[in-house]
Amino acid sequence: MTHRRFNFFHNLKLRGKILCLVLPLVILPIFMVGGVVGILATQQAHRGITQTSEADLDHMAKFTIDLLDSHYQQFEVYKQDRQQVIRKELATLTGLAYSLVETQYLQQQNGEITLKVAQAQARKSLKKISFGESGYTYVLNSSGDLLVHVTREGENIFNEQDENGHYFIRSLIQTALQAPPGQILFSIYPWRNEALGDRFPRKKIVAYRYFPEWGWIIATGGYVEETYEDEEFEKQSLANLKIKIKSKRVGRTGYIYCMDRQGTLTIHPDAEGQNVANSRDSDGHYFIREMSQKKNGWIRYPWKNVGDAKPRMKIVRYHYYKPWDWIIAVGSYEDEFFHEANVIKWRILANMAILLLFVGTLSVILLLIASRILTEPIHNMIAVIRQVMKGGLDQRMPVNSNDELGELAIAFNKMTSRLERNHEIEASLAQQGKMASLGILSSGVAHEINNPLSVILGYASYLEGKMEPNEPYYNFIHEIKRESKRCKKIVQDLLSYARTPKPTLAETDIHELLHQIIDFAANHTDMHHVTVLKEFAPELPRIQVDGDQIRQVAINLILNAGTAMSEGGRLIVRTTYDDSYVNIIFDDNGIGIPEENLDKIFEPFFTTRSKGTGLGLAITKQIIEQHQGQIILDSKVGEGTTITVQLPVTQENYLDAFETDPTG
Repeated sequence: MTHRRFNFFHNLKLRGKILCLVLPLVILPIFMVGGVVGILATQQAHRGITQTSEADLDHMAKFTIDLLDSHYQQFEVYKQDRQQVIRKELATLTGLAYSLVETQYLQQQNGEITLKVAQAQARKSLKKISFGESGYTYVLNSSGDLLVHVTREGENIFNEQDENGHYFIRSLIQTALQAPPGQILFSIYPWRNEALGDRFPRKKIVAYRYFPEWGWIIATGGYVEETYEDEEFEKQSLANLKIKIKSKRVGRTGYIYCMDRQGTLTIHPDAEGQNVANSRDSDGHYFIREMSQKKNGWIRYPWKNVGDAKPRMKIVRYHYYKPWDWIIAVGSYEDEFFHEANVIKWRILANMAILLLFVGTLSVILLLIASRILTEPIHNMIAVIRQVMKGGLDQRMPVNSNDELGELAIAFNKMTSRLERNHEIEASLAQQGKMASLGILSSGVAHEINNPLSVILGYASYLEGKMEPNEPYYNFIHEIKRESKRCKKIVQDLLSYARTPKPTLAETDIHELLHQIIDFAANHTDMHHVTVLKEFAPELPRIQVDGDQIRQVAINLILNAGTAMSEGGRLIVRTTYDDSYVNIIFDDNGIGIPEENLDKIFEPFFTTRSKGTGLGLAITKQIIEQHQGQIILDSKVGEGTTITVQLPVTQENYLDAFETDPTG
């Protein structure tokens, strides 16, 4: 029984097999439709809940910024007041240092000590002056050389830059030299002292005054924060604020965290102080870097915590707090907000059964249509294959898709193209073999037939001269003479085609050559009923051709056109020129050539005329090809024929062409 079932299945057409295989799976579209409805409904629920949760996250982020800003404003006012006090203290110390230097200068002026001793004692006294924890007094000259310094004495700091890239020493020197005598000046700049273990720049303030007698700039500086009396209180207040922020929860597991622009966590429930700039989510995305670059916005990313079976999608709202260069972020897992959406999903699944009948019927109809779409191209391919088997190598499969059937059609078309090309090559080789045999035959035939024909033609001419035209046998003699000439021409054409001589190239004026040919052809009996017009291009270049052979080509084409036209016919001989070819165009308004004869017109011995040999156009094509040119035919029955002869302007590959020409 099983064997019979398989035989039945194998004997089915492809369309029947598709139906048998896919029809049992028709229930799947039901779940697809239900899934689409479920997705749409879930998206609506997700959108509403997401908007609510995002509003909560945004509110928490702004609330955190308000807390930080409140702390900042509270202590910033105190710092501003304290900074004024610091300026006065630094000015006092700088004035004291100035007085010490001035005292030594006066002693030197009174002759009590030398200049060297006076400056040495001044240096010693200035090094004893300190301010705060790390502040000190230093002296430099207008060149930026440190004359007095606790650690860097003797160095030149003229090109020193602060953390913002500002040349603050240059500015300090320039301002001191231009200031009125006795004026104390101030400079504030960010500075990070690695020797003191600074990780971040701190604000430094310097009071300085110029002592012109020695060319000294006397300065006293220190860090602003080292002079605060309530620094510990501020730190404790910030620590309490951090605890308050870390205690806030968003949903079940969400929380608030802060970090600086370098990715170091400044506030975090578990990882405070760690640098997370290189953290990546479950998809490998550097989400911390993105937050640091954008400063403000929303970000969603998959994240897997310890203990989670798989990553969960996390949503984070973050703001930039400029005073501290912090990123304030509030994040939570999305699934903690979507409990109601999950309830909606189960309700949708319960309603899916209602769609069973409708979707099932629709699926069967779609399956029938799909099977027809899939099998129709195969039927078309089979029809094309049958045509090719009958010899129709020009048949091609239509390519209507990019799938496997499309690839099969493309491969089949390539195969038939190659078969057709191979068939043409075989025909060409056979033709070349025939031509080789024809060349040998023509040599013998020309010798064996021409001699008897010459004798016949000679006797006929002799007898014709001995008779009067009114004698009864005169017409017979004249007919013998005429047909003998025709036989001789056939033999000559056969010999010319089989062994066309190589062109003898010479620089030729095509227009002059055509004038001679047209004047000659116009007097031919086949051209008395035809008007020949000339349309020559100006300034046609002289080209390398065999004048006699081109003359033969032109006469053949003109006389052929004449025989194809009735009384009142018109033939236009036209020339054109482009960068590569000189074109000679023969355009007549004759009867035209039937489409089925267009591919045969240049074949040897093909003719539609009762007295034609079928070799004239074959010889014409052979001559043009030996000149490395082309001959192009365009004809419509009842309208006329246009033949274009293209001759190359240069004959660079002339010799190479003859070396490979099998008929040369």
